[in-house]
Amino acid sequence: MAPATPCACPRCTCEVQASQAVVRDGQSFCSEACATGHSNHEPCHGSGSCGCTCAE
Repeated sequence: MAPATPCACPRCTCEVQASQAVVRDGQSFCSEACATGHSNHEPCHGSGSCGCTCAE
């Protein structure tokens, strides 16, 4: 299994597998919400995330 990478969202403390990461501008995020900077104030762990509960 490939090593996990920390989510690039400053609110997250989780790690995400490269195969599951949402990549934006060369950075890996655990979810689309993190990748878009929480533009709608949605939680990090919404649909399609790694399942983390950080930054609720």
